[in-house]
Amino acid sequence: LCPCLVYGAYVFLPFDAPLLPTISARLVYTLRCATFATFPVVLGMIVSGISRLCSSALEPFGELHREVEIHRTYVSQSIHLFILYFFNMAVLATYLPQELLKLIPLLTGLFAISRLIFWMSYAIGRSFRAFGFSMTFLPLLAMLLWNLYGMFVLEPANLLS
Repeated sequence: LCPCLVYGAYVFLPFDAPLLPTISARLVYTLRCATFATFPVVLGMIVSGISRLCSSALEPFGELHREVEIHRTYVSQSIHLFILYFFNMAVLATYLPQELLKLIPLLTGLFAISRLIFWMSYAIGRSFRAFGFSMTFLPLLAMLLWNLYGMFVLEPANLLS
């Protein structure tokens, strides 16, 4: 489903990436796009804090209620996945040709939407969370494979430079 969503958005959404000839400009563009990917994480932190305040679990070492535990786990996992996403996206931006830089904001949007889907499905029940997690993890895995391909096959001479 993820390749279909990304391809459909790539073809049908009417925007193009700006002209980014240098690697530093591409990294700044990626950093700006990644700012939007923090939205689900920040929203999760806010909801986690509110749910902790509204529950009777104000003791720092006390047992957490299920609602508080769901939001805390979501925020923790989202932070870990965001770090992986951001570093993969930064490397990806250096290897993509100019005409494919439109993928940077599209993958950012997919990350944010898939984290929100994971959060909703995780709140419904733990057995439903696989769809949202796979929408987050599989594009991340594809980016990692492309980055490794770019480093070891396309430009092996520039691997450490």
